[in-house]
Amino acid sequence: MTYKYKKLFEPVKIGSVEIKNRFAMAPMGPLGLADAEGGFNQRGIEYYTARARGGTGLIITGVTFVDNVIEEHGMPNCPCSTHNPVQFIRTAREMTEKIHAYDSKVFLQMSGGFGRVTIPTNLGEFPPVAPSPIQHRWLDKTCRELTIEEIHSIVEKFGEGAFNAKRAGFDGVQIHAVHEGYLIDQFAIAFFNQRTDEYGGSLENRLRFAREIVEAIKKKCGKDFPVTLRYSLKSFIKGWREGALPGEEFEERGRDIPEGIEVAKLLVSYGYDALDSDVGSYDSWWWSHPPMYQDKGLYIPYAKIVKEAVDVPVICAGRMDNPDLAMSAVNDGACDIVSLGRPLLADPDYVNKLRAGKIADIRPCLSCQEGCMGRIQEYSALNCAVNPAACREKEAALTPALKKKTILIVGGGVAGCEAARVLALRGYKPVIYEKSSRLGGNLIPGGAPDFKEDDLALVAWYEHTLKELDVEVRYNTEVTPEIVKNSGAETVIIATGSKPKIFNLGDNSKVFPAADVLTGIVNPGKDIIIVGGGLVGCELALWLARDGKNVTIVEVQDKLLALNGPICHANSDMLQQLIPYNGIKVLTSSRIIETTDKGALVDVNGNKQEIITDSVLLAVGYSSVNLLYDELKYEIADLYLIGDARKVSNIMYAIWDAYEVAANI
Repeated sequence: MTYKYKKLFEPVKIGSVEIKNRFAMAPMGPLGLADAEGGFNQRGIEYYTARARGGTGLIITGVTFVDNVIEEHGMPNCPCSTHNPVQFIRTAREMTEKIHAYDSKVFLQMSGGFGRVTIPTNLGEFPPVAPSPIQHRWLDKTCRELTIEEIHSIVEKFGEGAFNAKRAGFDGVQIHAVHEGYLIDQFAIAFFNQRTDEYGGSLENRLRFAREIVEAIKKKCGKDFPVTLRYSLKSFIKGWREGALPGEEFEERGRDIPEGIEVAKLLVSYGYDALDSDVGSYDSWWWSHPPMYQDKGLYIPYAKIVKEAVDVPVICAGRMDNPDLAMSAVNDGACDIVSLGRPLLADPDYVNKLRAGKIADIRPCLSCQEGCMGRIQEYSALNCAVNPAACREKEAALTPALKKKTILIVGGGVAGCEAARVLALRGYKPVIYEKSSRLGGNLIPGGAPDFKEDDLALVAWYEHTLKELDVEVRYNTEVTPEIVKNSGAETVIIATGSKPKIFNLGDNSKVFPAADVLTGIVNPGKDIIIVGGGLVGCELALWLARDGKNVTIVEVQDKLLALNGPICHANSDMLQQLIPYNGIKVLTSSRIIETTDKGALVDVNGNKQEIITDSVLLAVGYSSVNLLYDELKYEIADLYLIGDARKVSNIMYAIWDAYEVAANI
């Protein structure tokens, strides 16, 4: 048998270090993975080791800071190789030894700072720093210009930190970054760097900071110690806090591709051993942290430009979870190494499963960013929406059931499926009762837009996984209290989900729930009003507008996505930009009154107007379906209510609820 993906499992070298396959774990902020002294805590050690155990050839840690004096980072939010070197080396050594046991390599990602993009919650008492007195990305503050002495101090810290990393067993380091508009990138980009000293002006001067860093590390650690760089070829900056959308014509204010090619060549000439390439900035951060509205493999064309310009390995991430896409990128010479970030949060065993040809076993990433970027942004915690065990592998480890018992699960949506999966892994024999003819619940309409394909992939994964675990599913069965009481089940889990909210608009012949359009039950016509500007309404509007429909959103709040949260800003910001970009009309502070012969009457800021429409689609939220629970709560001793049936939320909390309950029955 010829193995299709053999090329992805060929060894590849970065400098003197050989990596067993062409897969890297992309760096993701290690929030919650540090101990009180800036070492790696046990969660962090197990988190990275699990991805090595899962077959990934190169582990690149999330960002660690070399300096916490010039720029505060809320120590010890992230590990730090310079804060307490003894503690860092002791804990990191434990981690690198475990990773090496699986024949994987590990690089420490080291940051010179965030500068104007510092996260406000980590800012501390002092003004943010930058190359020049420029506007902060998030706050209405002007940044303080770094002094030459401070730049030299940070460079020196890089040398010290890399030396400590080498002692701790790291195989190399990655510098964070001439990428995404972080501090070193701000020096490199003329839009941000207005200095007139040796760190400003010409391109070589603007790259002096990056050059001095690699020189300091090579001097301390030797020329054979690999130093790689996170690098963005193009910025997609239209202006301060303004980013460009895919396909949009605009004047690049950041780094454009011609300069990006020149920068790549210079960086390699300075001594960088590989470029981990992408595009974007925090002003256009839907490029750097791509939501599902971005194409898969979106960095591949840009990585190929970099690859053609330099003679060192190029690493490429960016929604690269499709193995055929990854294979084509390597075959086409776009990159040498495929980097997986969020897909390895979703499934730490991705690489081993692919090597064994078990592609259907790989749990898909949704690019929802609810558990990763959204939680980093709001709670300084890295997790995963579809994998509740991510970043807490030991604590969330499943224990086998000591006593087998029958467990009935009512509802085959995402919560019911996750509960059944966990229970089956623990040795129970759960039975799912599902009133429809298939599993998935609200994921079925939710996954209808082409950019939500991974929602349907998650449904397929649950179908496959439950079949592999021999979980019985009884379809087309409406469960009554009598069925439950006569089943002999010792434990009952109610996961009956939710239903769309509907209200009366007079003549309702043209009024439909959004789900009916998403599932193809209803043809909405050409001219459409969507009532509700939350996530469902906005995504439905985008899907219909791209299909050539004339769409108007009517939202009672004063802005779109007002009641959804926390959504990662990369997702919400891009979606809000895509609405006008695709010609969708938005009426905020407005409400629909009633339908008319020609359309619908709408109150727009106190003024009534008739809008011509073929249909009115309701996307005004969901109501929990929990009547069965209420009927059984005094009848069944071991009874649980999970998912939307407990509280309408999102995919993440449905899965997390189910995992928590099923893991502890």
